[in-house]
Amino acid sequence: MDPEAYRKVVGRFATGVAIVTTRLGEIDHAMTVNSFTSVSLEPLLVLFCAEKVARFHDAVLEARVWGVSVLPATMEDASRFFANRGRPLNGQLSRWPHHRGESGVALFDGAIATIECTTTDVHEGGDHSIVVGEVTALGTPSDGAPLLYHEGRYGRL
Repeated sequence: MDPEAYRKVVGRFATGVAIVTTRLGEIDHAMTVNSFTSVSLEPLLVLFCAEKVARFHDAVLEARVWGVSVLPATMEDASRFFANRGRPLNGQLSRWPHHRGESGVALFDGAIATIECTTTDVHEGGDHSIVVGEVTALGTPSDGAPLLYHEGRYGRL
């Protein structure tokens, strides 16, 4: 199969956009994802996928706690910023209001939903790891239409 054809086909599945955060030592790490989904109600489980070559990958696996901030349509700029590789870690969250969740991870104040998790399982997924976490805290800090991603472009409802 051709990887570009594959990307085109799976890109037709519209997804929401979230930023996953973790904290390792005194350093915050964050990454834009659209590979986030709920898994189970008993126990409460969610997952996201992290590319193995991303520096976020090793940080979140070591920290074992992470947060998800589901983005509203008004936060496309944050999604674009945290999708960039190699950006400086120091001060990267300062452009967007955020707070610390119960686990100590950063959560965006403008998010339409927040979820905090503790990693329960990590599965191989080709060039990604599938990180499964048990939900430890939930929130709905703001209201608004969700930010969507479809066919390589951002969209809104």
